[in-house]
Amino acid sequence: MNGLFDLRGKRAFITGGSRGLGREMALALAAAGADIALVARPSDALTATAETIRSLGRQAWTLEADIANPEATEAACHRALDEIGTFDIVINNVGGRRINIATEDLDLATWREMMDLNLTSTFLCSRILGKAMIAAGTGGRIINIASINALVAGKGIGGRHYETAKAAVLQFTRTLAVDWAPHGITANAICPGIFATEPNLKWQRTNPEIIAGIVADIPMGTMGDPKDIGALALYLASDSARFMTGASLVIDGGYTCV
Repeated sequence: MNGLFDLRGKRAFITGGSRGLGREMALALAAAGADIALVARPSDALTATAETIRSLGRQAWTLEADIANPEATEAACHRALDEIGTFDIVINNVGGRRINIATEDLDLATWREMMDLNLTSTFLCSRILGKAMIAAGTGGRIINIASINALVAGKGIGGRHYETAKAAVLQFTRTLAVDWAPHGITANAICPGIFATEPNLKWQRTNPEIIAGIVADIPMGTMGDPKDIGALALYLASDSARFMTGASLVIDGGYTCV
């Protein structure tokens, strides 16, 4: 198994790595031997996740930044390159719907802010860190976290910037796959369904009918456990996935099958 998924000697950069899906992907990669740079807004969770990674015997760096802000995203990427070095794995995980506003009532400033969070951040981290990968000449892995809402619209909820941005992430991933394949860099996307992350649990408390409706349409009958995504990210980050690029992998308990 170590031969299939061994990440010893690799460095990974993960946005939104302090909690939820980002935390579980970070821990899965660290358990396989990777050193991890976590990028997130300041919080106790960021510190705690870094400490957990270090307890596994791996290095962990924390980069405090609001990835919804393009200037802060660029600064975090350049700081990471200056202080840590080139990365072998980049996981663009940050994102979220955050608002439940109908399209006809959604103002332009909020639209742009949410597009920066869900799409521009993926572009910037890929461009800056991917360029360094190309210059290093040793290949690499780009993993973009999209959503099943890149494929289907969410029921009974506003904030359609989310569907729009995540669909764009899938196409951007395909362009990276084509453009960077000659450099030994793969680019793939993960499309999670609904997982029991902190934001979704908050939605469950404030909008229980929405979450209940989604879960009712999942053949497996439950939200995903954030730990479920760790193994998939580990596969895409490893040499076992060397011939997979441009793919969009759905992990949703069967929701998009019905």
